[in-house]
Amino acid sequence: MAEPIHAVPTPLLPEPKPLLPVPTPLLEVRHLTVRFPIWGGVLRHKVGEVRAVEDVSFTVYRGETLGLVGESGCGKTTVAKAICHILRETSPGVHVEGEILFHTPQGVVNLLSLSRRQMRPHREEIQMIFQDPFSSLNPRMTVREIVERPLKVHNKQTSRQRRERVETLLERVGLQPEYSTRYPHEFSGGQRQRIGIARALALEPNLIIADEPVSALDVSVQSQVLNLLLDLQKEFGLTYVFVAHDLSVVHHISHRIAVMYLGNLVEIGDADAVYRTAAHPYTRALLSAVPKLTPRGERPDRVRLKGEIPSPLKKPSGCAFHTRCPIAVPECSRSVPPLVAKQSGQQAACPLT
Repeated sequence: MAEPIHAVPTPLLPEPKPLLPVPTPLLEVRHLTVRFPIWGGVLRHKVGEVRAVEDVSFTVYRGETLGLVGESGCGKTTVAKAICHILRETSPGVHVEGEILFHTPQGVVNLLSLSRRQMRPHREEIQMIFQDPFSSLNPRMTVREIVERPLKVHNKQTSRQRRERVETLLERVGLQPEYSTRYPHEFSGGQRQRIGIARALALEPNLIIADEPVSALDVSVQSQVLNLLLDLQKEFGLTYVFVAHDLSVVHHISHRIAVMYLGNLVEIGDADAVYRTAAHPYTRALLSAVPKLTPRGERPDRVRLKGEIPSPLKKPSGCAFHTRCPIAVPECSRSVPPLVAKQSGQQAACPLT
């Protein structure tokens, strides 16, 4: 089904919202480590583990968008699920260490230390937009039931108030209220993602984790969804953790960018600083892969990485990127480099740049 003609206008790409003069922390991820067990044998015993995330730390400030970037399998979605506290429910036996500190009016709460019941009140403040709009919506539920479901679970409002809330949210994300009686299969990909956004907004959260929300959409629809997310951020004062693999998209929507490689955070800083003066060799390789219009397709700045991405089962010693890095030295394989400040303002885990 085609997009509705009343959808959000579609300039090519939006400009990022300026940061607040005095940033206030909303979320602090400290030394997050996630390892998934591998089961094998007749008696199903643990035969190994996948080191998905290794000692990742960053801070997300109120009203900003932090872009989390990396190749498939780098651990960025695992970080997103850890923040939402759904890893233990979706992956039995997973080992999670570190702290995820969420700042609330009542004080600072470590989400990783909470039980499922203790976490429930905080789910109103943290919502998630999923990558695939085709599988994230229940095909047996109408749009009204999908968007209304969080309000019912948390016992919010009366039946009439919930119905009015659903209609208001649908209209706000660019869908007609009359669509509330339809089922997900009657909508296009972009429209389904708008339904998912409306569901995430139902409880008026402060933090939204957007897990590659535009990667499954047509290019012509991606800018519509990005513009919608920015409009909603300005209107409701939302904070985003925007997970993606396309640095050009992340640069336009994010205030700061964090780059991950094979479970490690390799660079973090202001979006312009990371995009224009990348300090880590891996970030430079990602940027050189962004398509550009050049005469005869010439790209003298193109960084071509050698070899394949190592398996998380057997991560290289030292810097995980040293097996593919064009400037690696023997010392890179001996120790894991820490994040250090660079002249351009960001932090990068590379002592050679």
